[in-house]
Amino acid sequence: MRVVVLGGGYAGLLLTRKLEDRLPADADLVVVDDTGDHLVQHELHRVIRKPSLTDAITIPLTELTDRAEVREDTVTGIDTDAKTVSLGAGGELDYDAAAVCLGAQTAFYDLPGVEEHATPMKRLEHAARARRDFEGVLETGGGTVVVGGAGLSGVQVAGEFAALAREEGVADDVDVVLVDRSADVTPGFPENFRQAVRGELDRLDVTVHTDTAVTAATADAVEFADRDPLGYDQFVWTGGIRGPDALDGDRPDVRGTLELAENTFAVGDAARVVDADGAVVPASAQAAVRATEVAARNLLASLEETDGFDPRLEQWRFESPGWLVSVGNGAVAQLGADILTGKAAEVVKSSVGVAYLAEHGSLRNAIEVVREDVEGAPDLPTLD
Repeated sequence: MRVVVLGGGYAGLLLTRKLEDRLPADADLVVVDDTGDHLVQHELHRVIRKPSLTDAITIPLTELTDRAEVREDTVTGIDTDAKTVSLGAGGELDYDAAAVCLGAQTAFYDLPGVEEHATPMKRLEHAARARRDFEGVLETGGGTVVVGGAGLSGVQVAGEFAALAREEGVADDVDVVLVDRSADVTPGFPENFRQAVRGELDRLDVTVHTDTAVTAATADAVEFADRDPLGYDQFVWTGGIRGPDALDGDRPDVRGTLELAENTFAVGDAARVVDADGAVVPASAQAAVRATEVAARNLLASLEETDGFDPRLEQWRFESPGWLVSVGNGAVAQLGADILTGKAAEVVKSSVGVAYLAEHGSLRNAIEVVREDVEGAPDLPTLD
């Protein structure tokens, strides 16, 4: 028996760890990931301002798994009928059950020039490029940095640029502009959350243009549907997501069972999930993590002998305890109906990141994240 997990992000890693404990000892468990590393994606934006975090938020999958075989390769296609996975290095990998945890990629919506001229924010190299480009803006005396897309990712990226400009003492020379076609920042979230996020952006002097649809980009300007073009010195795009190339860029619809096809499940951002209540689940790390328990149980159920009957699969219901977003050195936290900002929100945000690293990475990684956040960090313990 062979079970394959495609992707080593939040969904892939946590599902793998559950399957390691529950699969029969003689079952082969294979994880395929194009980098071989687990990236703590919710901390990626911070690398723009603090490149030293790179090692703390990047952990080899071989250090996080016990019995699974980790293959560093690119998934180029999935044949759910034949139960095979096509790999970039050549050949195919057959499976008895599979979980597609490949995450989403940046969607550019065929907007002329946007993919060519903008930097996305999905990988470490993207954050490093954004940092280099920002340093280039500073070297020329300042300018305009445009971030397209005011969802959680765009808000966090804009906040990092604004905070970095302040740290470098050039806030008056750099204009950080956040644009979105929706009527407000962080669309889809409660109004009090949106208002708090907008307040944090205002505190950092981030210019926000909502109801502003990007239509195209040139090498030095972003064009809009209903306003004059905006010249820029740096352009970052976080304006949407699409499915992975292995699924031809699609995010297929799956129901609460997470079943994509027979013995094949989709977990995380690679699919558009409609849960047991008929609600569309947001594409987020939180949702990916919370789906893995039902995904593990259903994948194991799909392998059981059922005398010709379809296996009985559970329905997953997404329930969120709240939402968090960093905005420079500040943060906004929604816990139930309550909204936290300032130090209280920062503590919540840091605690979530550190807890994840301590549980799924290492105490060393967690301490390095804290070290970047806390004044007097040299007093923190070291691990040798």
